[in-house]
Amino acid sequence: MADVSYARESAFVSHPNWGAIWAGMFSFLAIWAVFGTLGFSIFASSATPSAAHPITGMSVGMGVWAVILTIIAMFVGGRVTGQLSGITNARHGMMQGMIMFGLSVAAVLLIVTIGGNAVYTTEVPAGAAHSSYLLTVLSDLGWTTFAALFLGWLAAMGGASSAHRELRQTMVQHQVTTHA
Repeated sequence: MADVSYARESAFVSHPNWGAIWAGMFSFLAIWAVFGTLGFSIFASSATPSAAHPITGMSVGMGVWAVILTIIAMFVGGRVTGQLSGITNARHGMMQGMIMFGLSVAAVLLIVTIGGNAVYTTEVPAGAAHSSYLLTVLSDLGWTTFAALFLGWLAAMGGASSAHRELRQTMVQHQVTTHA
């Protein structure tokens, strides 16, 4: 009986479950898009268009929201990946979660690139590239993105690997009832 479970777990190492990975990625994107839009709407309403620096208060709130939302959405996406892949080993779950994370980041970059090209203009006002306000906003955006991605990466692997406990318990209960 032990040989069967070993063979089943070994198969997942050499063949990722792409259906589960895609499902996790789409779960992440759905949660991230819906609640990201909600957060953007809430924090954009706090901007003051007539102020010299209109998004000062908005950027802090959006940064915190982006990090928290990415952690939650990546954890859920990883959990979906882990549940659907049927992995009963935490290490294999982490690998599936890592693949789901990479695919999700690639999808977000593609969406942002396509969206950015749709609204991109080639004209940059004189002096805008050297604006200390613009550089501060870009710096904050860079650090926030790094924190969101790093913590999201850990959350995706944690979510996928945590799914193995429930699957293992279900398999054990099934074996007990089958042999009883």
